[in-house]
Amino acid sequence: MKTSSVKKIIATAVLGAFAISFPVSADARIHDPKVENVPVSEPAKRLPTLRERVAETMNKFKAPDNEKTFNAFGDTKVDYEQFQDFSVPQTVSTYDTSIIGTPMATQQQCVKYLLRNNPHPNLKVSAEEIVAYYYEEGRREGIRPDVAFAQALKETGFFRYGGDVVPEQNNFCGLGTTGGGVRGEYFSTPQLGVRAHIQHLLAYSSTRRPTMPVVDPRYTIVRQAYGSRTLGTWQDLNGRWAVPGNRYGQEIMSMFRAILGQ
Repeated sequence: MKTSSVKKIIATAVLGAFAISFPVSADARIHDPKVENVPVSEPAKRLPTLRERVAETMNKFKAPDNEKTFNAFGDTKVDYEQFQDFSVPQTVSTYDTSIIGTPMATQQQCVKYLLRNNPHPNLKVSAEEIVAYYYEEGRREGIRPDVAFAQALKETGFFRYGGDVVPEQNNFCGLGTTGGGVRGEYFSTPQLGVRAHIQHLLAYSSTRRPTMPVVDPRYTIVRQAYGSRTLGTWQDLNGRWAVPGNRYGQEIMSMFRAILGQ
């Protein structure tokens, strides 16, 4: 073998060994198509890591820290247990007619049921917001929000109204109405109207004071009349919340079960 050929072989071996011993960069993207498809002629450019790409994507959907949001389709994330000193029994059956309990229907089911029966509810807020208020206020006080919402639908005719109460009152349960054109109570916002409704249900079903300041003008009247007595089921409201109301509670529960079918 010629001397020049031997020198070339030795030089090639030395360069190969040097390349193998050189550490691989921490930014190397082995099996990353984006790196593998980069033409050799392009200047080297650091691509974001997988962790960085995921973080960038998630930040696009992150609400600003100062933005208040409500959960329209699913369980609320507010931890009411932090200021509750009472326990609420878990509702596990559609035939449980207790006023106090936890929701079985989702907020989305409530919204769908409302809009299926009235695509244009006469409200100052959206269907999603009114349902969210019922879940927020109901859970805070231990009142079943899905059934309370069904009661509101019954009282307002799916928010069409047409009786003594008008939409501007934000009165979703007929508070203070006695017929003959008597309008009943007025509330400044839809959420306060929902809160009054939930507090009125609490007045009938528990001797426990509401968690929030009382906005139901008739709360004290009910509590004074019932004393240590309470009503346990929606059927117990027959002839009390509505007169004569022979099947008042049964009809509310029937609407609640229809919500579950959405």
